Amino acid sequence: MDITAKHRKSYPQCMFWKKRRYMLTLLAFLGFFNMYTARVNLSVAIVAMNSPYSVTLDNGTVVEKQDFNWDSKMRGFVLSSFFYGYMSTQLLGGWLGARFGGKVVYGVGVGVTALLTVITPPLVNISVYLLVLLRILEGGFEGIAYPCMHALWAQWAPPHERSLMASIAYAGASVGTVTALPVSGLLGATVGWPSIFYLSGAVGLAFSAIWFAVVKDCPEDDPDISPEELKYIKESLGHNDTNHRVKHPWRKFLTSLPVWAIVGAHFCEFWGFYTLQTQLPTFLKDVFNFHLAEAGFISSLPYLVMAVTLVIAGSLSNWLQSSGSLSITQVRKLFTCGALAVQACCMILAAYLKTAAGVVLCLVVGLGLESFALASFGVNHLDIAPRHASMLFGISNTFASISGIVSPLITGYIVIDKIPEQWHIVFYVSSAIYLLGAVLYGLFASGEVQPWAVENTTVSCEKTNTVDVIYNKDVSND
Repeated sequence: MDITAKHRKSYPQCMFWKKRRYMLTLLAFLGFFNMYTARVNLSVAIVAMNSPYSVTLDNGTVVEKQDFNWDSKMRGFVLSSFFYGYMSTQLLGGWLGARFGGKVVYGVGVGVTALLTVITPPLVNISVYLLVLLRILEGGFEGIAYPCMHALWAQWAPPHERSLMASIAYAGASVGTVTALPVSGLLGATVGWPSIFYLSGAVGLAFSAIWFAVVKDCPEDDPDISPEELKYIKESLGHNDTNHRVKHPWRKFLTSLPVWAIVGAHFCEFWGFYTLQTQLPTFLKDVFNFHLAEAGFISSLPYLVMAVTLVIAGSLSNWLQSSGSLSITQVRKLFTCGALAVQACCMILAAYLKTAAGVVLCLVVGLGLESFALASFGVNHLDIAPRHASMLFGISNTFASISGIVSPLITGYIVIDKIPEQWHIVFYVSSAIYLLGAVLYGLFASGEVQPWAVENTTVSCEKTNTVDVIYNKDVSND
């Protein structure tokens, strides 16, 4: 009986916590859940912070108060500030993960972000610019998390399980958004906007403590891993004992059209994503007079759909490739270009519809289709340059983060009077950018390993500056 069969019989599949790589996947899911909760809570809180509310004095008199009165430009500046920090630490996150281990960097990223969230209410009452500084710092610490996870996947994820483990972990971002928007709306409407930051921050701090207590950088460092699982992971990965370091061909990166196709798709897709993530609650309040709790709940629907369609898109992509129906390049282009084109149509249609139900349906469908694009260009780095995928991801996500800075600022300058016609312009701009991404990706994307990315060496189990990909290794699924 081979090691895979023995390992499969060790524990029932339902006892996932007995398999430590699955426990890592669950904790990574919860980590991204917490980070996205901290990221999007301001999108709802900023509405409550700038809305009037009634206060009953001791003598029974009811007076109206408003904590802040920021104009649309200031709101756009505040909402975009997170991405200044997020954009600046993408490449740093990959390097830190290789240097100090994914466990430490990821745990610090979540923990410090949570701490900064907890101290937000008292500091924002001092100055709005302290809020901007806090959001920049939060973005910086969240920015190191995505790239540094590659260091953990390289040590823990068998080749045939990498896609599933990563997809489940990253789905935590969508589920976190789904949860944060309605809960933040409810808290802001009933308890007050400071509770939004206190709750999400406290949960994040608790998670970071659990993360440090449970997660290990390598399977052999985990005292609770079974000998069967340890042997299965090590033999699946097929590491040797070299200390080979990959040299990244930066000139080839910058002159490769498939690389720029990924960058273009990443930027254009996330322009629409960040526009809706930061502005949808405000749009629903301005145009359809939604109450805060209603706006938070409705704003979460696209991310609920996205969490479901992410699994569907990944499974369908794998089936089309494994069945031989389409090549990798064809699947990548079909999913990415198709999703971007339909999203552009949904944005235009949302601008013409006059009912809240119709507009929300368009936005739900459009953002739900983002999963198909993410399941394609999001893993395209591994297709064209497996050994350099972590660095390529850092590059493309850096450009994608720029859209998170520019989009809220532009929206703030467009939507001055809070009228539907100004919001329509925001949708038209997003639609045009979606179409641009579809054209660029359709013309220049590739699913084949690029000549400059072909190497004949394997990667050490030691921490290196690479994503661990083993060529031509036939490994049984567990």
